[in-house]
Amino acid sequence: MAVTVFTARDVEAAVSPLEAYDAVREAFVAYARGEWSMPPKVYVSNYPAGDFRAMPALGGGHALLKWVTSFPGNPARGLPTVTGLVLLSDAEDGRLLAVLDAAAVTALRTAAAAVVAADALCRADTSSYAVVGCGVNGAETVRMLVARGVTPLVWDVDEGRRIDVAGRLGAQVAPSAEKALACDVVITVTPGRDVLYEPGSLGPGQHVSLMGADGPGKAEVAIEGLRRAHLFCDDWEKDGSNGISSPRLRLFCDDWEQASHGGELTGAVEAGLIARDDVTQLGDVLAGMAPGRQHADDITLFDSTGLAIQDLAIAKAALLRADELDVPTLDL
Repeated sequence: MAVTVFTARDVEAAVSPLEAYDAVREAFVAYARGEWSMPPKVYVSNYPAGDFRAMPALGGGHALLKWVTSFPGNPARGLPTVTGLVLLSDAEDGRLLAVLDAAAVTALRTAAAAVVAADALCRADTSSYAVVGCGVNGAETVRMLVARGVTPLVWDVDEGRRIDVAGRLGAQVAPSAEKALACDVVITVTPGRDVLYEPGSLGPGQHVSLMGADGPGKAEVAIEGLRRAHLFCDDWEKDGSNGISSPRLRLFCDDWEQASHGGELTGAVEAGLIARDDVTQLGDVLAGMAPGRQHADDITLFDSTGLAIQDLAIAKAALLRADELDVPTLDL
């Protein structure tokens, strides 16, 4: 049986940033409508070194299993943070069709989810964008924004890395972390070990796609800051006339089951500060089943934990280009 093998370079050649954006957006909608299915990911932790993740999905005639790692200390050893494989099978007969480099798939779908969320939830008059964190996934996010006609500010604690990413991808280096974090749209792609937004630091009308807190114990926003979802009005137009002038914080996630147990929202859920009814899944917004931003001054936060349906979308898109690109096969 011949199996197509996509190296990282093959994945990048097969799926452009714009194609990844469209594929991931459609996957969110298919999942929201129940057309694609996905059990929650399974974590196998080797704390504090890192963790392993098993992620299955089914949809569009294909089944997928992603076995991927996250070891944040690896770059100091000269090793990548993310490694692993994506297995794509025919859902009708079970044949293994393709094996793909997991890090390349992850970078594309992470960037796509971040930008799809930003486009869906930001203000109509958004004018400034920033990407905080210039690792592999952050750089791919910059590449996707630039492909969509946006020139973002970039920031990373490593000066050389932020200068490299900005120069290589056509972005601009932010003058400071504070300037980057104050942009209209901010996409944070950090290891999630340090809080970027303390309580009260989010500005009216901001949107932040939080991509770094994809596992237990990680957070890019202080838990106390999420209390704002409870403190303000449900209807700005009605309550604003009564003297309530603070914007409402509106919370969104890729998948509630994952986000409530291993994402940015986990700490606030465990502390009893937010519950299921306080959070909207992004796919429901994209499918027209739930509202997104409801007022220009709303603050919108998107908690991304990374979904196997997103990986499935990228893998399916790559497979379509296999013959055209003459991607190698392996006989099993």
